[in-house]
Amino acid sequence: MTLTTRCMAGLAGLLLSLGILAAPVEISGIKLEDPLDIHGAKLQLNGAGIRYKAVFKVYVAGLYLGKKAATPEEVYAATGPKRISITLLREIDSNELGKAFTKGFEENTPKGEMSKLIPGLIRMGQIFADQKKLLPGENFSIDWIPGTGTIITVKGKPQGEPFKELEFFNALMRIWLGPQPADWKLKDALLGKAA
Repeated sequence: MTLTTRCMAGLAGLLLSLGILAAPVEISGIKLEDPLDIHGAKLQLNGAGIRYKAVFKVYVAGLYLGKKAATPEEVYAATGPKRISITLLREIDSNELGKAFTKGFEENTPKGEMSKLIPGLIRMGQIFADQKKLLPGENFSIDWIPGTGTIITVKGKPQGEPFKELEFFNALMRIWLGPQPADWKLKDALLGKAA
């Protein structure tokens, strides 16, 4: 290795450690960009992990925020754009996924908020029902964009009109970060806690 090559490698390592130069994170063969530009904002990967159902890997999830958050409350209170990105590791029936999200939504949403959020929940269920199937490697994301609302993007295409209420986005986040999360280890991973 030449002196120039060693210097360049050392500089890249220093920049990576300082967070100035970032590299994609890879989990189970899925690359998650870090940082990520979303609607003109630079977001960093807060945490990422795998959703397991029994012993099966279902998907890789990554949570992106403007600055690091270690608790669900910090995620909900964070200002600016936010994203959760989901990439499938196995084929899944979209109806099954929609039902799982509805169950997670209901289990983690305070009863007083639920009636106000039902129309959005029905519309979100329809978005996933329209997909029929999601295949390994396919992705969807849920973005919160201040002034616009929650945008659900499936396979790179935004689905319908944004959901305007921040409460709806936070209710969706509680599927993964709430008191009854889809997967406890994934909750910890999204909050940046080492396994």
